[in-house]
Amino acid sequence: MAMSTGKKGSGRGRYSRQPMAEINVTPVVDVMLVLLIVFMVAAPLLTVGVPVDLPKTQAAPLSGDTEPLTITINGNGEIYVQETLTEPDALIPQLTAIAENGYEQRIFVRADNSINYGAVMDVMGRLSAAGFSKVGLVTETDTSPAKKPGTK
Repeated sequence: MAMSTGKKGSGRGRYSRQPMAEINVTPVVDVMLVLLIVFMVAAPLLTVGVPVDLPKTQAAPLSGDTEPLTITINGNGEIYVQETLTEPDALIPQLTAIAENGYEQRIFVRADNSINYGAVMDVMGRLSAAGFSKVGLVTETDTSPAKKPGTK
């Protein structure tokens, strides 16, 4: 009966095999590099902001039932608050009164495509001067294929 002991030859001499006592670290380094990359990508997503201990309050949560204010400027330059025709000088007092009665502080400005840019900027300037800072412009999405810059 022959039995292999893992040695080359009879076990005498300089070419005898011995068990390998070293650990191959290449796969371990590969795994560690992958984990490092995963943590580097995930770490910024976990930090929301500066950690603070917020005070407790008895106030009721804000309801999501409030509707944003909408200002519309039609092709003739007429200004509407919601669906009511408004003079430019009466715009801010009317918005302030409406905002105190349960509407959000967000204001959406809708303007006709043919209207002068200055008319829209006049309304936005009045809103900014009155302290309304959450103003958004309403547009329609373009469904035509996008053109490259510089092409006609």
